[in-house]
Amino acid sequence: MVLEQFLGIVHVADTTTFSLKEAIIALINEHSLSLSSVHGQGYDGASNMKGEINCLKTLIMNETPSAYYIHCFAHQLQLTLVVISKKSKDCGWIFDTLGDLLNVVGVSCKRKDMLREKQAEIVVKALEDGEIESGKGLNQELGLGRSGDTRWGSHYKLILNVIALYPVICGVVDSIGNDARSDDDARKADHLCKKKDQDIVNAMSLVSLTKERLQDMRENGWESLIETTTSFCDKNGITIIDMDDVFVSPGTKNRGGLDTKNDHHFRIEVFLGVIDLQLQEINNKFNEASMELLNCMSSFSQLNNLSSFDKHKVLKLAEFYPNEFSNVELLSLDDQLDIYIADMRRNNRFCGLKDLGELSMKLVETEKHQVYQRFYLLIKLVLILPVATTSVERAFSSMKIVKNRLRNSMGD
Repeated sequence: MVLEQFLGIVHVADTTTFSLKEAIIALINEHSLSLSSVHGQGYDGASNMKGEINCLKTLIMNETPSAYYIHCFAHQLQLTLVVISKKSKDCGWIFDTLGDLLNVVGVSCKRKDMLREKQAEIVVKALEDGEIESGKGLNQELGLGRSGDTRWGSHYKLILNVIALYPVICGVVDSIGNDARSDDDARKADHLCKKKDQDIVNAMSLVSLTKERLQDMRENGWESLIETTTSFCDKNGITIIDMDDVFVSPGTKNRGGLDTKNDHHFRIEVFLGVIDLQLQEINNKFNEASMELLNCMSSFSQLNNLSSFDKHKVLKLAEFYPNEFSNVELLSLDDQLDIYIADMRRNNRFCGLKDLGELSMKLVETEKHQVYQRFYLLIKLVLILPVATTSVERAFSSMKIVKNRLRNSMGD
């Protein structure tokens, strides 16, 4: 079983990459460890950590080439999709609006109760009218939880809940606008009335699936989006613009510029524009080396009698670690894998293992880690990467507790 050990918090005079590198090396030496034994790096997304030139990741890899850096794929995917959407001037406003909505509606328990009460009223009425059915697990109460960059899918969940609760939210915001004690809340309310950790291999597959889904949306998703939007507007009494009219940006007048139709603006400039930006950013974020490294990891699967086990990918993965696997040792691993596959397929004790962690422990339990030493070493090297990525994000989230308490006491 892979275990994490906390080594310590280190004070640094500055956050330049060279200072950070020296601090890390000093901490490693203090515990009588060797930099050459480092096989994984995990940092947050700051440019001085993960940039391509003279960043901390690169400085470490220059001395220890097998110390691979893989920023948590689930986190990167979340950031890529949301940040790119926010950068689009035609889409970014919705995130600002959602922020105002949460600040107005979620600012107090009283307002949250108003949301619950109106939601319950609508559910009761819908049940009386026969629009929905009652039953266990049906008509669950929905909330407006604040989204966060490290909570995967939180932006998506918030938007879905806003769509589902739209009539309820409108009623609550109207009440707040009429009774608001501060001008700021009244202004915001008025404005609103007008407009699990992922396993690293699974996260990698999500990247590929997301690219496929975005491409499919690009080619076939426009008509479906228009139908869904039109239905939503009809249901909630929202005026639908004529897509054949000339597009006029909100708050401006058409001053004889290009006669861009609404259909062209929303379909080409907004819908396709944002998808193209996201596809481009995904290709930039998830480089071929990282994808190949993790793709090789997926070949270890024990499921379905090793149906997905790929000997060639396992050997390819070993080539990423030249210090551990020389040419002679690669030949030895090649022979060892043939025996391993035959052994596993007839050994009932290895049936039903869900992941590499369970496989590693079972090999030790049965003492087969001594029989397949090269293969077992490769499993250990692979297990380091997931532990070094997802946990570092949780560590940075925990650090906010310290930073909040000392935010105004820099001397401490």
